[in-house]
Amino acid sequence: MKPPARPQASLSVVEGIAVIVAVVIGIGIFRTPSLVAANVGSEAAFMAVWVVGGLITLIGALCYAELGSTYPSTGGEYRFVTRAFGTTTGLFFAWARVSVIQTGAIATLAFVYGDYAQHLVGLGPHGPALHAALAVVVFTALNVGGKTPSKILQKVFSGLALLAVAVVALAGFTSPAVAAEVPRATLPAGAALGMAMVFVLLTYGGWNEAAYLSGEMRNARRTMARTLVVGVVVIMAAYLVVNVAYLNTLGLAGLRASDAVGADLMALAVGDGGAMMLSLVVCVAALSSINGTILTGGRAYYALGQDVPVLRGLGTWDARGDTPTNGLLTQGAVTLALIGFGAMTREGFQAMVEYTAPVFWFFMLLTSLSLFALRHRHPDRPRGFSVPFYPVLPAVFSLTCLGLLYASLAYTGTGALVGVAVLLAGVPLLVIERRMRPTRSP
Repeated sequence: MKPPARPQASLSVVEGIAVIVAVVIGIGIFRTPSLVAANVGSEAAFMAVWVVGGLITLIGALCYAELGSTYPSTGGEYRFVTRAFGTTTGLFFAWARVSVIQTGAIATLAFVYGDYAQHLVGLGPHGPALHAALAVVVFTALNVGGKTPSKILQKVFSGLALLAVAVVALAGFTSPAVAAEVPRATLPAGAALGMAMVFVLLTYGGWNEAAYLSGEMRNARRTMARTLVVGVVVIMAAYLVVNVAYLNTLGLAGLRASDAVGADLMALAVGDGGAMMLSLVVCVAALSSINGTILTGGRAYYALGQDVPVLRGLGTWDARGDTPTNGLLTQGAVTLALIGFGAMTREGFQAMVEYTAPVFWFFMLLTSLSLFALRHRHPDRPRGFSVPFYPVLPAVFSLTCLGLLYASLAYTGTGALVGVAVLLAGVPLLVIERRMRPTRSP
């Protein structure tokens, strides 16, 4: 009997970096800088929070590099949490990922793409949602078709995303500076700075997707750290350059007053064609992130299907395309349902952010704590990479996750309650799994 197909270790360091860059450098940098500027008191503070956010992201990448190089698996965080805290906790995380975190992230990106694509090609009153759904269908089909074309497209999109950021930065550096008086932040200093960090780390979000590629990285024990660290450094450099360009053209007051900083910058730099150019830029960046997130997301479904008998259909690997076909198709269906939910609200993008944030930061905290648990449980296990200054750096990252969990619960609305409700809907799955567990063969 022919053995079942399994993931192949075929991804290089460059391909892994391309996925990270593509997932992270999406639409956040064209939306959040104005929100960050509204919560800081000076240009120096504005740049400082971006530097601090980048460093926190780098610390998180170092933690994930140790976990990914020590326990390489296509299940990524799901496998880390399961090893550290047991099967039930791991399955609860897997349910959260497939029903809330990953699908919500794809839907969020798709809505941003839809909003900008609607300016280029109008599809009627429901145009943004239709564009969003079409993007999910096309890129799911592309990934089902095989990993090779998806990898090639991901490299192209990563290059285009960086090029888009470079174009905006160049326009900012070559445009005349706008001098303006800087108004005070509206919140107390501590609360305002905390909100600024929430938006900064939201913009840096997505780097952890590389954990789901560790089972497909060539020589993952030696390459995971390089992939994560280089990817985060590239992203951090790009963000710092483009934010300096924003300040050079708009000033801090101009940033605070802008609802679309990229559009305002491009309008000043190239005139009336700036808005159209920005729409193209954001569409490219959003499509890049959508493809990268779909690519990594199907791996979590595959890992869940491998461990839960009632979901074994998800745990099959298509040898022809070297992809988890059933996982990708299920992920696409759930994402389309979320797009339908978002389309019924006033603001699809905001609804999806609220839907995912609390659940995401809770399980990011749990993953960071798994590093401590696994160090204690397997002290002699060979590690391809070890976090420097342990346990200080992992503790800093865990405390950051805890703070963001609080902020996501304190400042979000109805969407967060829906996300938590969907998470709790997975409890029956855990009950079924626990009842079936004693009957499994060893």
